[in-house]
Amino acid sequence: MSSDAVTRISVEIAGTEISFETGKMAKQASGAVVVQAGDTMVLGTATAGNLRDVDFLPLTVDVEERMYAAGKIPGSFFKREGRSGEKGTLTARMIDRPLRPLFPKGWRYETQLVSVPLSVDHVHPYDILAMNGASAALMVSNIPFPTPVGAVRIGKIDGNFVVNPNEEDLVGVSELDLVVAGTEDAILMVEAGANEIPEAEVLDALDIAHGEIKKLCAAMHELREQAGKEKLEVVVPQVDAALYEQIKGSHGADLDAATQVFDKLERQDACKAVEAAVLEQYGAGDDEAAAERRAAAQMAFDKLEKSIIRERIAVAKKRPDGRATDEIRPITIEAGLLPRTHGSALFTRGQTQALSVVALGTLREEMRLDTLGLETQKFYWHHYNFPPFSVGEAGFMRGPKRRDIGHGALAERALVPMVPSTEDFPYTIRVVSDILESNGSSSMASVCGSSLSLMDAGVPLKRPVAGIAMGLIKEGDEYVVLTDIAGVEDHLGDMDFKVAGTSEGITALQMDIKITGVTFDILRDALAQALAARTFILGEMEKVIDAPRTELSQFAPRISTIQIDPDKIGLLIGKGGETIRALCDEFESQIDVNDEGQVLIYAQNGELGDALVDRIRTMTKEVEVGDAFTGKVVKTTAFGAFVELAKGTDGLLHISNISPGNRVNTVEEVLDKGDEVEVRVVEVDRERGRIGLRLAEDPEIQ
Repeated sequence: MSSDAVTRISVEIAGTEISFETGKMAKQASGAVVVQAGDTMVLGTATAGNLRDVDFLPLTVDVEERMYAAGKIPGSFFKREGRSGEKGTLTARMIDRPLRPLFPKGWRYETQLVSVPLSVDHVHPYDILAMNGASAALMVSNIPFPTPVGAVRIGKIDGNFVVNPNEEDLVGVSELDLVVAGTEDAILMVEAGANEIPEAEVLDALDIAHGEIKKLCAAMHELREQAGKEKLEVVVPQVDAALYEQIKGSHGADLDAATQVFDKLERQDACKAVEAAVLEQYGAGDDEAAAERRAAAQMAFDKLEKSIIRERIAVAKKRPDGRATDEIRPITIEAGLLPRTHGSALFTRGQTQALSVVALGTLREEMRLDTLGLETQKFYWHHYNFPPFSVGEAGFMRGPKRRDIGHGALAERALVPMVPSTEDFPYTIRVVSDILESNGSSSMASVCGSSLSLMDAGVPLKRPVAGIAMGLIKEGDEYVVLTDIAGVEDHLGDMDFKVAGTSEGITALQMDIKITGVTFDILRDALAQALAARTFILGEMEKVIDAPRTELSQFAPRISTIQIDPDKIGLLIGKGGETIRALCDEFESQIDVNDEGQVLIYAQNGELGDALVDRIRTMTKEVEVGDAFTGKVVKTTAFGAFVELAKGTDGLLHISNISPGNRVNTVEEVLDKGDEVEVRVVEVDRERGRIGLRLAEDPEIQ
């Protein structure tokens, strides 16, 4: 193949042609493919760099959004793209998660996958193309990636599943947003948001997705055959079988006991003590040979630890903390524990603890989105924080990591279908989950805590939402599905399957599978077990708070609506807007008024909001006999004092009524300009435009 040759392979998915082209762009990358559907084009590149002396896979995945792709100029001050936004970060995670487990063990070259959306038509979302492009780039590169990974999206519109729905339907119509990635043989990753979809329908959707994934994988195989480079060889490190047996004989019993310590940190310390003893015995010394022995001993120890835990779970059905396979760790819940917040809840499950807090704002405080997508604003969002102290570590805290963004987005997806619309609840809502302690499944704890805190805040959720993380240990033909996995079960297990939903169905899914032998029967068992767990957790939540509070916190902003006579709009606004600005400043509020006389008031709390409503009502209502006012003297004359009842409306307090029971010669003996007086209307002459007043304390009007 010449350096100028261009290879193009296409495949039809749900009536849309998806093409893979290589040989035209980015030819100095190890592999580069342009994926296109409609007018959406994404460049995917895979590059292998320097060999690293590390004991992990040095893989990075980046999605670089370019606003020109959608014909936009970035909204930042510098008018150029900055760090990846949430959409780019979430897409990078969806690329990384199914690909990372497939890299050969022992691959230690710096590897970078970069996806750049070049053109976006707002019909075909770029994320699915980026996922397929990254896999295709690996296939044509010299990186020894073993098999292609395809990706599709399944929606549900008008009761029917739709493969790769268009972006407009996905945002506004579809009840399901299910992204599935996998090989020809198995599903590897699932990411989904749903509007209470039953478990059986999710399995049907996964089956449909896998059929389409096989077509994409076949196209990538063909692209590889026509344009692929020769793969580099990689030496897969092997555990020394003899050394493994030696360590098992000398320290196996100690390690078996250490891995059964109940407390997470104590278990870690116990295992580290055994590890240190093994390395001391089998890797002592300072020379190069000792370093090699130490590395070999470390590999053997790691395999032994993994084998002990997995076999105990899969064969003996005994988990590290002694629970049954379907048993949930002890749950404690407290709602409304933070007195000055708008809503709060502390959700603790075993050694995982999430503090979720709600802040309500006005609709003017929405999140504005400057992205390649159709959405331009959000009125509900969720942030997730995972500080180092939550796992007993000291570390840097420099803003959200990709994991934080991913877990926050998952919790947000889980709750979005249950959050009321702005028409029903005219507030902007932000939820923050701070993970205070973690031993597995912190994202699902944040779903539970956030549902509780929203109800504590008085947000009228349609139904509460709970989440649970399921795991899998598979040894040969023996397997066991685990409910509410702890950290070690996640780390050493074969599947991390997070399921969130209500009593009526699933609202969010996230699944990562590390092996190829996960069947639909196993997934069916996992979903059924997750449903039972979710039902139990919802019952525990209901014991603490069974419905949203009927009143908002006194510290929450109040949004009030009143109707005024359209002829009074000018009176409310004032000359050059001075009146409405003064009211906003005085009551620390925001006021919007439309041409029909509908006034929206956004106040910092209920007291200020109620006071402002009363003021506007007083200002704009027609004055009637019997109305009481606290007014300011704006003018004194020989026959009385004019009192301002509302902006532009004055009444006359006659001199004879200024001091009941006493005769005064001049008004100034009792009142001066600027004095405030309490008065009541005793006469209204609309033809002459006159309003007569008496003091509220005048016995003649009592």
